[in-house]
Amino acid sequence: MQIGLYFGSFNPVHIGHLIIAQYALQHIAVQQIWWVVSPQNPHKPVQSLLNEYQRLHLVNLAVQDNHQFKVVDVEFTLPKPSYTVHTLVYLQEKYPQHQFSILMGADSYTNLPKWKNWEVIIKNHPLLVYARPGIELPPAYTGSQTHWLQAPLLDISATYIRQQVKAGKSIQYLVTPAVQHEIENNRYYQ
Repeated sequence: MQIGLYFGSFNPVHIGHLIIAQYALQHIAVQQIWWVVSPQNPHKPVQSLLNEYQRLHLVNLAVQDNHQFKVVDVEFTLPKPSYTVHTLVYLQEKYPQHQFSILMGADSYTNLPKWKNWEVIIKNHPLLVYARPGIELPPAYTGSQTHWLQAPLLDISATYIRQQVKAGKSIQYLVTPAVQHEIENNRYYQ
């Protein structure tokens, strides 16, 4: 089976993430999107992150109605910080029947040369790259299987959502109702 891996901190998961994942399902040859919640991204500050199990729960709430979405906590048991190349090796060994592509934004694609063993990643895994506002797409990396997605763009970020919550403003329509309810009830990001 062709699986699209959507790595992220998802701090919190929002409508923009869901639109991109659904677009990839409908326009690229992947049968499922696996949401890989990263407990600790080596390129992001840890202090701004909600607890990984709380973020995992929010992603589960966000995708619960879509049988083609699966949330995986594979990086929770791997050494921290999480390196994509290690996760991919683990997933290939555990699920040899699947082929894994990586769903990523243009910002991550531009930063790939800073990733650990990035040449191994692009050689062995197709990259499904969606545009991000203000990020110019570079040419495809030599030896990569890069697919450019023309997904609808929403200028929504997890940072903006956290700022809204902290300011006491509504996040309705930025996240799913279940995620909004969970964030408000547990006073996350306040």
